Amino acid sequence: MRRYSNSSEPSPSSKTASLHSDWETIRTLIPYLWNYKWRVSLALLFLVGAKLSNIGVPLLLKQLVDRLTISPAHPQGLLVLPLALLLAYGALRLGATVFTELRELVFVKVTQRAMRTIALQVFRHLHALSLRFHLNRQTGGMTRDIERGTRGVASLVQYALFSILPTLIEISLVLVYLVLHYDIWFSIITASALVLYIVFTITVTQWRTHFRRTMNELDSRANTRAIDSLLNYETVKYFGNEEFEAQRYDEGLQRYESAAVRSQSSLSLLNAGQSAIIAIGVTLILWRATQGVMDHKMTLGDLVLVNAFMIQLYIPLNFLGVIYREIKQSLADMERLFSLLNQHREIADAEHARPLAVRGAQVSFAHVDFSYEPDRQILFDVCFEIPPGTTTAVVGHSGSGKSTLSRLLYRFYEVNAGSITIDGQDLRNVTQTSLRSTIGIVPQDTVLFNDTIEYNIAYGKPGSSKADIVAAAKAAYIHDFIESLPNGYGTMVGERGLKLSGGEKQRVAIARTLLKNPALLIFDEATSALDSKAEQAIQEQLREIARDRTTLIIAHRLSTIVDAQQILVLEQGRIIERGTHAQLLANEGTYAQMWARQQFSENEEDAEQEGAGMRQLA
Repeated sequence: MRRYSNSSEPSPSSKTASLHSDWETIRTLIPYLWNYKWRVSLALLFLVGAKLSNIGVPLLLKQLVDRLTISPAHPQGLLVLPLALLLAYGALRLGATVFTELRELVFVKVTQRAMRTIALQVFRHLHALSLRFHLNRQTGGMTRDIERGTRGVASLVQYALFSILPTLIEISLVLVYLVLHYDIWFSIITASALVLYIVFTITVTQWRTHFRRTMNELDSRANTRAIDSLLNYETVKYFGNEEFEAQRYDEGLQRYESAAVRSQSSLSLLNAGQSAIIAIGVTLILWRATQGVMDHKMTLGDLVLVNAFMIQLYIPLNFLGVIYREIKQSLADMERLFSLLNQHREIADAEHARPLAVRGAQVSFAHVDFSYEPDRQILFDVCFEIPPGTTTAVVGHSGSGKSTLSRLLYRFYEVNAGSITIDGQDLRNVTQTSLRSTIGIVPQDTVLFNDTIEYNIAYGKPGSSKADIVAAAKAAYIHDFIESLPNGYGTMVGERGLKLSGGEKQRVAIARTLLKNPALLIFDEATSALDSKAEQAIQEQLREIARDRTTLIIAHRLSTIVDAQQILVLEQGRIIERGTHAQLLANEGTYAQMWARQQFSENEEDAEQEGAGMRQLA
């Protein structure tokens, strides 16, 4: 992310870097527009037509005024209504509007399609980025960057093609006409005022652009804090930290306010300077025109013509500063959007990657080393196999690397050494889509979309029929509960599924996985957050689901894995024991100690519950 200096004056190197960055952003945008080059060309033709019509209006006004003026050539003025001139005047006025609207009509599809294509590409790219990126991201700021960036595409195209370019065309036409028909001083004054105006506008706007960048940064930070606080609403309430969160949010708003005030102050300076330059230029032009009429070198029609030209130039020029500022702002917004596209895809399919061919889903970890950070290794020389249709459980203390195994199986990360294969195929040589379609997971923390129960179950296999969804719900023993709700399968589950209990969310996750019908199952501490009664009920369903499927269970409670054909004990990233439940108990090692501790804790819990029941009866 770019850092912004607190200095009020950007250095020459920062100006050069900003200009280079702007051109890079424009070059990135051009291919999206080039797909519609014929529409762009037609829109530009309509633009030129509108400007020629605009220039023609003052020329007709000059003819009308000259014919109505009493002069030696027309001592009595015009005696016949100049119907042709009036009709031509109306036609040019109408033509300017019609050409402008045709330009908008032709070009709207280009702008909207470019915005849609870029937004979709960024969305897809974000889903293609590694889990590491998404664990480090700030959702609120990132969504603001995407929103502002897509709006910036429309603004840049609109202002650059339909404000700056038309103004340059009109200025060129006016200057050519003034050079050919009038005193050279008209052109010198007009050109000098324009050059001075443009240089002043660009210089001041360049100086104040960093204020806008700072505002964007502070706006994203404030939005990130607000969304993070609202997503953790319950935690805020648990600790009574509403005022603390409000103060943190207000701190960001205060910084944004300060940056906005500096931005507006610099804008006022810009507007005042622009108005002064325009006023001086127009005054000098009218002085020369008035002097020309008094010297009989120019007619009243010429005075009207020059004045009309200046008014037509003054109106777009008066907005040039605003337009240039908006273009710079759009470029800054788009720069952040395109920077998301430049984020490196840590995990990408190999060029020769093929779809995974499943023939039983035998899993093999061969001498796997892995670390999230270079100086902190998580797994050391991990070797094990899960034969087809069998269940392997992994146990160990927190931080031993259990959940890392499932993340590597999903290929959220690449192993540092060794290999992971399914049916003899290295995960690095198969497509990620085919790999993940083979695996189903019931995670420890089930997160649901803020949609209906039906939508969340169907997410396991989008496009499934209602009958299949109901069948999956019945298999997960949640159908009766859903039917008891007022809206049935149409019940909204709330943000992250917070309207459902832990057991209900787990059953939805089981139904979703059943609907997917994967060849390989992962239960990542799927029942650790449930009480003993709920765990026992769900555990029976999990065993039924795992039957005849290759299954990896990452377990917290050892009582849930006693039937596993293989149990691995992880400690500090190394497998220190392996075997069946009975074999590991007989070894009287780490697993046996963990089992004894858990049995003691569960007996104490049962005794407490029994005592509480007796007290209630008494």
